[in-house]
Amino acid sequence: MSLPSDDAFEMLSADSLRRLVIDLSQRLHSLEDQVSQLETAETSQVALQVENQELRDEIARLKNLPPRPPFKSSGMEKATEREVRKSGGPSRRRGAKRDRDRVTREEVLTTKAPTGSRFKGYETVLVRELAISSEVVRYRRERWLSPEGKTIIAPLPAALLGGFGANLRRFCLVLHAQGQVTTERLTLILNGIGMEISKRQVVRILTSRLDCFIEEDQAVLRAGLATAPFISVNDTGARHARRDGITTQIGGAGFTVFRTGRSKSRLNFLSLLRAGREDYVINDAALDYMRRRKVAPDVAAHLAAHPKTLLTSQMAWYEHLVALRRDVFDRTLLREVSEGAFWGAVRHHGLMENTVVVSDDAGQFRVPNHALCWVHAERLLQKLMPKTPQQVRKIEKIRDEIWTLYRDLKLWKLTPAEADCPMLAKRFDNIFTQLTGYKDLDQLLARLHRQKHELLKVLERPEIPLHTNASENDLRACVTKRRISGGTMSIDGRQARDVMLGLMKTCRKLGISFFVYLGDRLGLNQSAGHVPFLPDLVAGQPV
Repeated sequence: MSLPSDDAFEMLSADSLRRLVIDLSQRLHSLEDQVSQLETAETSQVALQVENQELRDEIARLKNLPPRPPFKSSGMEKATEREVRKSGGPSRRRGAKRDRDRVTREEVLTTKAPTGSRFKGYETVLVRELAISSEVVRYRRERWLSPEGKTIIAPLPAALLGGFGANLRRFCLVLHAQGQVTTERLTLILNGIGMEISKRQVVRILTSRLDCFIEEDQAVLRAGLATAPFISVNDTGARHARRDGITTQIGGAGFTVFRTGRSKSRLNFLSLLRAGREDYVINDAALDYMRRRKVAPDVAAHLAAHPKTLLTSQMAWYEHLVALRRDVFDRTLLREVSEGAFWGAVRHHGLMENTVVVSDDAGQFRVPNHALCWVHAERLLQKLMPKTPQQVRKIEKIRDEIWTLYRDLKLWKLTPAEADCPMLAKRFDNIFTQLTGYKDLDQLLARLHRQKHELLKVLERPEIPLHTNASENDLRACVTKRRISGGTMSIDGRQARDVMLGLMKTCRKLGISFFVYLGDRLGLNQSAGHVPFLPDLVAGQPV
């Protein structure tokens, strides 16, 4: 039905106007019913999505797999990154090939030219090639008999392992750690090349005689915790010996390490921050930590008054608590004082003195000098379940304001100015203290406002990141490894996985080829130059 023009209304009779009003009223009721049906359908769709995700999580639980999060990334980081680059921020550019001056072999190709042709030189084409072949080397070791009757035999090269050479070891470690190739497929690849080797021997190559790598990985962690201005942390599920475990990632701008254990508690995280040491220390840092955790004052006082403040092992620590007449079976008290002693050991060894821990607000990572990830904070808006279009619009409005503030914080990081800090802090307050009338949204805004100091830590320390995307990227290697290879069975296998993945990520951040690094540590690549000790490079990273 089309409505008459404004002039035509004046010519309508009273009965015509009455019929028109009745018709319009019916159409209005019909539209209201349609809107109500759409809202009901939208609510039902959301409920079905939630139910579907719950069923998926239940299936994952029965299969002993970690549940998938039901929410996708918001896109805040990518969207604001484009705007920052348009505003004059740093941009990525593709460079020229770096191997043009590294020609290893030259061939001259000839052609038949007709009589009378003139030679005009060469047209150069660079071709990248790879040569892989199987070799069986026979070492003939000299044997001598000394005047004293002692037999002297020429030593074998140091990198050999059970009849397999250094190049084979490097090939296996690169494919397994960086290429994510399973041991079974790796065995098939080697057999296809012409190497007679079994899966058990491949596993032995991947997990045996890695002491130098384990020590360097531990030294990388110590150097990073001692010198890095910040670390970003995260964890993911892992399987070991047919049991669920947790792989924790600790990384900075120039290093990454992984540690797998049974627990994801704060006690476990603080234990990892000791970087391989096993001591418990009661000092000012430990006592301050206990006060913040609200440990009973008399317990802290007894620990502080005792002359013995450094315990070298867990058993010595328990004996110390028993000597102080503390109930070691009180799990809450034991956990809190042990956390304090761990933190005291961290500071005793000169670690984490001015390092900011950036996390996704998981409870185990909340240690002194902590900052929060903005991406995870903004993601909480997606977990809200609006029931009306008005609530949807309110969430979108808040999200737009947060995105704008986040973009401005990224721009501020490029050229930090202390004079702009009060203005940015005021904008934060204006966003997170407003009342929208949507109860769940208001509670979320109030919760985020209580975390203002941790979200705006960047105003005090411009060098720290606003998100933990680097940790997410680092952990992707562990997740891929878990999906492809499953879990580990032996302690050596678990340690080899963590160490090699950590060293691979560290090399990438330092701009070092993992292939070249392995060759250097296994005694190969003498002509390519020496790869420096990674902890020295980590300690020398610019802030």
